[in-house]
Amino acid sequence: MSHNSVSFSDPLTLTLDVIGPKPNPSRGAPVESVKVLFEDAQVEAGVWECTPGTFPSRRDGFREAVTIIAGSGTLRDADGNETPFVAGTALAIPEGWSGEWDIVETTRKVYVVSYTEPRS
Repeated sequence: MSHNSVSFSDPLTLTLDVIGPKPNPSRGAPVESVKVLFEDAQVEAGVWECTPGTFPSRRDGFREAVTIIAGSGTLRDADGNETPFVAGTALAIPEGWSGEWDIVETTRKVYVVSYTEPRS
């Protein structure tokens, strides 16, 4: 999906598409939803949401800039370092990062992913 015009959506009220349950949660039964607003071979941007729970996450082959717009929780890296987040928190998650999301309150984020190698 590629767009040649500017579009606007309210990320707090935008209807998202349910992806389904997150695999291998260590707490709860988190379900994620997303709406991709733009994508090409190098970049993807959109809105993502997930219900409470704890689940593993990796950033292999891409990096991500995130602004949390609703919800709360903690991002925990593989070394156990914790970054709490609430609405208004901006995060830069580097390529190669691994850890887990611990979502306490349903969380919605606006994200931009930059791929390290162009996708076909």
